[in-house]
Amino acid sequence: MHGYAADGDEVTAAPSGLLDLLKVAAVVLDAHGHIALWSPEIEQLLGYSAQEALRQRADTLLVAPGNRARGRELFTQVRSGARWAGVFPLRHRDGTDRAVEFRTMRLLDSEGQPHLLGLATDAMTVRGVERDLALSHSLVNQTPLGIAVFDNDLRWVGVNPSLERMNGVSEAAVVGRRVGEVLPDLDVEAIEARMRHVLATGRPLLDQQTVGRTAADAEDRAYSESYHRIEDTNGRVLGLAMAVLDVSERQQAAAEVARARQRLSVIADAGVRIGTTLDLRQTARELTDVTVPHVADLAAVDILESVVAHGTITPVTGHAPAEFRALAVAAGYPTDAIHAADPVGELATYGPSRVITRCVRSARPVLVERVEARMMRRIARDANAARTLHAAGVHSYLALPLMARGKVLGTLSLYRTVNERPFDEQDRVLASELAARAAICIDNARLYGRERTTALTLQRSLLPSAPAAREGLDIAARYRPALSEVGGDWYDVLPLGPQRTALVVGDVMGKGVQAAAIMGQLSSATRALARLDLPPAELMRHLDDIAGSLGDAIATCVYAVCDLRRGICTLSGAGHLPPVLTRPDGTTELVDIPGGVPLGVGGVDFGTTELELSAGSLLTLYTDGLVENREDPIDTGLTTLTRLLQSTGGDSLEQTADTVLSALSPEPDDDVALLLARTRPAG
Repeated sequence: MHGYAADGDEVTAAPSGLLDLLKVAAVVLDAHGHIALWSPEIEQLLGYSAQEALRQRADTLLVAPGNRARGRELFTQVRSGARWAGVFPLRHRDGTDRAVEFRTMRLLDSEGQPHLLGLATDAMTVRGVERDLALSHSLVNQTPLGIAVFDNDLRWVGVNPSLERMNGVSEAAVVGRRVGEVLPDLDVEAIEARMRHVLATGRPLLDQQTVGRTAADAEDRAYSESYHRIEDTNGRVLGLAMAVLDVSERQQAAAEVARARQRLSVIADAGVRIGTTLDLRQTARELTDVTVPHVADLAAVDILESVVAHGTITPVTGHAPAEFRALAVAAGYPTDAIHAADPVGELATYGPSRVITRCVRSARPVLVERVEARMMRRIARDANAARTLHAAGVHSYLALPLMARGKVLGTLSLYRTVNERPFDEQDRVLASELAARAAICIDNARLYGRERTTALTLQRSLLPSAPAAREGLDIAARYRPALSEVGGDWYDVLPLGPQRTALVVGDVMGKGVQAAAIMGQLSSATRALARLDLPPAELMRHLDDIAGSLGDAIATCVYAVCDLRRGICTLSGAGHLPPVLTRPDGTTELVDIPGGVPLGVGGVDFGTTELELSAGSLLTLYTDGLVENREDPIDTGLTTLTRLLQSTGGDSLEQTADTVLSALSPEPDDDVALLLARTRPAG
């Protein structure tokens, strides 16, 4: 190898370790075949000391009887001036034969007498070295791994054919030069720093990553490099070897796997985060939050106005414009681009040439890998927005239809700015999956909203608009629908005659239009039965029969008849929460109504309770949505209700109703019906 360090002067060079590895021995025979010189190495090889070997005939001491004739023949041949090289068996001091490889030659002394010099080494050792050299040569020259050898001055000593191809430079052009002189577009500083570290410490460095360009490539490629210090058998540092593997394809594959894992992670995240409620706007926000920043730098959700306003889907056809309502916009970082999107909540009308309109009309994604100025104008809502998007660095755009059950509800618009990679087919597939999941949730929210509106409209139409004033009674009532699904709660105030009034509060189990419809039937039946002036328990029995005829209808109810002439109130209940009686002195109690199971169960008698109603007494009827929540037991709500009623004795009945409702059910999970009746003093 070139450039190995000298052994301390300008003339000599450091010895090779190969001879030490072979342990070359020397022996000299005189003209008669006697051993004249005997080296320590031959003693180590054959076991005889110099005292035992010198002046002995070599053929007698070292050659088995069967081989002596051939040995003498070779001795005569070499003594006459010929050379011989080969393997000859010699006898070891322990009596065994050893295969010894020889290089022989004739020597003449000062008197012209011939001597024979034999250079010998163990034949098995020679075969092993030859095999290793052949194997190394084959591996180095045939492996696809690039291999280079450097001296201690970091100069090339040699390269194998694979590295010649990687570098695009022949071995002859690199030998004696440093990496930076040949391949300046690599990270030379990092490479040479690793070399020095390995030379200094002796510890190899494995799988070191370098990105750069060689003469063989016009673009950067990725390389994995491993560095090993080279030492001879005596531990002397000869230089270092570098193994180089082009891992560009591996890194690209790893990047693809990472992107695939990220896509799966985004889809899994979407399954958890999108559709947590049946609120249209919340679902749109969840969609933008999932897509940013993993899929896009900026995302916007626009829903057809017919979906938002009416819960219906009006297809966009022909050359008609499309009306959208922007429901959500999100950016992965602070950017003015977010102001270029349609403001959330505002109505926007787009002409047929707009990309978003085309997306809805065709019900297919629109992928714009590279956004040019002309296309930007068709993406943005106006010229100012186009300039803002351009200034923000928008370079790629993807619009996807939000389709559910074969109909288009709106679009998901995705923009890339800081992410330099344009949208591709894989991005389109991922975004389409997210859009499809979100579209189902949005459509469910639409259908739910439409049903909720229908149920709420039906329910409100069946409730009295305002309780009619009754002789001797102040009355206040409230109904508050649940934030989610509308239930079947109702109240009513029914005249029974002079100074006699019936108060009703009920709750149909279930939600939606069906519960509201059953509530309407039970409410109508209660009004009809009240006209017959039936005792409360008997009226409950009739209602129970009617509820049983409505299929699986189950409802709770309390029916109270206030007779102000007698100063009493008669109550009967069907599995309902106890009314609250607040007396003029401020004491409050829960009214226990015996017996009674929900309407529709059947087979159980209903009990009756009579209360004394003195002037100024307040009777409060309510449904469970007022006092029940997910965090606290119902007893906590009942205690709070009684405390509130005690503290509002000086308020008007309307104020009391508002105070109770605001304190206990500002945003109820269930419908709330509240009915308060206070007896007025006589005269």
